[in-house]
Amino acid sequence: MKHLIIYAHPNPQSYNHSILDVVEKTYRELGHEVVIRDLYALNYNPVLSGKDFEAIYSGSILPDTKIEQDYILWADVITFIHPIWWASYPAILKGYFDRTLTYGFAYAMSPNGIERLLQSKKVITINTHGQPKDVYENFKMYEGFNRTMDWGVFEFCGMDVLMHHYLPSVLSVTDDARKELLAEVESKLKTILK
Repeated sequence: MKHLIIYAHPNPQSYNHSILDVVEKTYRELGHEVVIRDLYALNYNPVLSGKDFEAIYSGSILPDTKIEQDYILWADVITFIHPIWWASYPAILKGYFDRTLTYGFAYAMSPNGIERLLQSKKVITINTHGQPKDVYENFKMYEGFNRTMDWGVFEFCGMDVLMHHYLPSVLSVTDDARKELLAEVESKLKTILK
C-alpha cells in the first residue's frame, strides 16, 4: 500500500511531529511505501492566486500544484496530521486544499451533478487540540470538524474517510498520557490497515 502523509505543523519539536514519527513507523512496519509532504518544511505556497485560476481555466496546471497532485494520484491512502487552531486547520493546509484539490482534478460538474474524481483514495486524519474532549463534545466541535473536513473536503471529492482521530488536551496532559495517545494512534492504524 502507498501512503502519502500531509503534515502541517511549523515546529519540528512539536507533539504533532511525534505523531508523524509514529505514523510513518507504523506504515513502514506494515511493509507499506511512505512519502511525507511537510508543508512548512517545503515552504509550501498556500495562496490561491490569479495564476492558479488562469491555469485551471486554460486546462493547464502550475508546476508546484502538479507535484502535489501527482503525489495524490500515486497514493492509496492519504494521511493528514495537523493541530486544530481557532476551530479549524492551519492556514497552510487550507491553501493546500484550495490549490491542489482543483476542479477537473478532484471534482467536476456533469449533467448528472458533481463528479467525485478521487474515488479510489482513502483518507486518515489525525488532529491534536488543547481543550479536553468533553469541551469539544459539548460544543459539538467534533461534529463540525467531521462535517467540514470529512464531508466538505474529502467525501465531496469521492475519497473514503477511514478514520478521523482526535487527541485532546495535548498541551496539559502528562508525558505518560501523551505516550498512551501515541500508542492508541499506532493501534488504531494497525487495526484499520490490516
